Amino acid sequence: MPSRSINNSATRRGVITDIFRTYVPEESVEEQWDIEGLTKAYASELRLDVPLGKWLEAEPDLDEEGLLARAIETADAAYVAKWNVAPPETARNYERLVLLNALDMHWREHLSALDHLRQGIHLRGYAQKNPKQEYKREAFELFGSLLELVKLEVTRTLMTVEIKTREEVEQAERQNAPAVENVQYQHASYDEALGNSESDEEKSKDVPFVRRMGKIGRNDPCPCGSGKKYKHCHGKLS
Repeated sequence: MPSRSINNSATRRGVITDIFRTYVPEESVEEQWDIEGLTKAYASELRLDVPLGKWLEAEPDLDEEGLLARAIETADAAYVAKWNVAPPETARNYERLVLLNALDMHWREHLSALDHLRQGIHLRGYAQKNPKQEYKREAFELFGSLLELVKLEVTRTLMTVEIKTREEVEQAERQNAPAVENVQYQHASYDEALGNSESDEEKSKDVPFVRRMGKIGRNDPCPCGSGKKYKHCHGKLS
């Protein structure tokens, strides 16, 4: 693929390989392969027609590595054919748009997942686990999932979109431009994450009580509902 591409061949081939390994595990025998499922997955996920069954019928000795190599070649050829009809600048602009949209959406989801992790990470101590180490491990796994989601979404979009003119790309940019100017793609450390939680608790302790109603007279009924006068109930605490 020309160097102009943001969705470079390594990313695309990684997605093709991940899908392939879901149906054809490494070091497996042909009886374990789900060729029909794999063919349908490529078609549904990437709108990619990969005639895996025909290849195997024509070449019964074709191994899993050879099959994967042909699937990658087919994807590369389809991608080049699709984007060669568009001007280079148009292709770059649209690829950048797709990448930023995917990052923006999934990064926000990722931060939400980290927030849930932060809120419950102290419970790991009850299972005789180090909360700090568990936070680092699980945050790393979440980040890995984020990268895989972004790669899949960007590849899927660029493999399936039908845009051929600069005008269509510019229209898509106006409609879907992400608001990512102020987003910082940076994790909080374990201490920072828990520190924020602790600081919130401390702040709540320092917030003065604010009465939500008018001033209560000493002989008025206590608003707690006890039936006593305020001066004989909660008024004693004033």
